[in-house]
Amino acid sequence: MKNTIRLAVMAIAMASTVSLSAQEFSGLDKSPMDMALYPGRAPEKVVRVIYSRPQLKGRSIATLAPNGKIWRTGANESTEITFYKDVNFGGTDIPAGTYSLFSIPGEKEWTVILNKSLNQWGAYSYDQGADLARVTVAAGMGEDSLEPFSIAFKEVEGGVHMVMGWDKTRVAVPITM
Repeated sequence: MKNTIRLAVMAIAMASTVSLSAQEFSGLDKSPMDMALYPGRAPEKVVRVIYSRPQLKGRSIATLAPNGKIWRTGANESTEITFYKDVNFGGTDIPAGTYSLFSIPGEKEWTVILNKSLNQWGAYSYDQGADLARVTVAAGMGEDSLEPFSIAFKEVEGGVHMVMGWDKTRVAVPITM
């Protein structure tokens, strides 16, 4: 009787293993997810941005993020920004929390938007009524061209700038704590 039970358990285990090994996994995402942190790997974070990084691949920014139109500030799901403490984001006081990050690109300036609605795919269900802040910042030009859209933090006197770059376009939003 014990042998029969052992054989049945082994048969079930083997059947489960076979079905698990048959699982197919997708390839790498064309716009991989990334994260920007400030201050880096320090234990006490101030801000974290989780976003997907679209690639130019011979296309222009204006094609992927058209001037004057709402953009998810990345690819795939809308970008999320988490503030671990109250901050001032480009002149607007923001309470600690997690928000969606949208942008309206322009040739000379961008509007960068914090929105209270989370878990959105792209900007398709963007609701301006859920905006917490809209900050207009100058668009500048960098020396090097960036193939993937990128976000980084640069320390400045009195705070940090959240710098977004793609191709030669650079946009910096001041954040003070």
